Amino acid sequence: MIAVGNIMHADTALVLRAQANDRAAFNEIVLRYKAKVYNYIFRMVHSALDAEDLTQETFVRAYLSIRSFQSRSSLNTWLFRIATNLCIDFSRKNRRVQGMTTSLSQEGEEDSGDVEREIPDSAYDPQRLLMNTELGNKLNEALMELPIKLRTVVLMYDIEGLPYEEIANVLSCPLGTVKSRLFNARGVLRTKLAPYLEINS
Repeated sequence: MIAVGNIMHADTALVLRAQANDRAAFNEIVLRYKAKVYNYIFRMVHSALDAEDLTQETFVRAYLSIRSFQSRSSLNTWLFRIATNLCIDFSRKNRRVQGMTTSLSQEGEEDSGDVEREIPDSAYDPQRLLMNTELGNKLNEALMELPIKLRTVVLMYDIEGLPYEEIANVLSCPLGTVKSRLFNARGVLRTKLAPYLEINS
């Protein structure tokens, strides 16, 4: 397993070269992160065509703003932040097209950054469920029914494996908010998937 520190060091070297107008270095960044960004976006929007467009836009924006990138956060965090913002904008536009006016700030979640929530050990494991075709499909359907703020957190933590601190950095929100959203997201998913888990147990 490659050490995280080595990955960050290699990323920093690539960023410095890209900031000096080295196109090959930026192409290496794209090759290194495109699949990861695409998979995350696809699970956010559940459309291969839209996911491809949003992935391309993520790297276009990254290229245009690479000079402003600073190493206070990891390249991974920075790219996820760009991708997440694009997905949220995409969701808002779709809601307007569909005539839905629900505010993203009123999606039935506790959003207090001061409340510490104990994240329950769930009966389901999203990574394991995705290995099972039927359950994986049900999980994807359940994820798409979540409010986007809850979906974002559960995807980043349970599927992508990002730590709480990195998710908080991506979303620019308190650590307690991340834990609260994850607590609520897992609760909703457990309820939606319970019948299928019982059948397949």
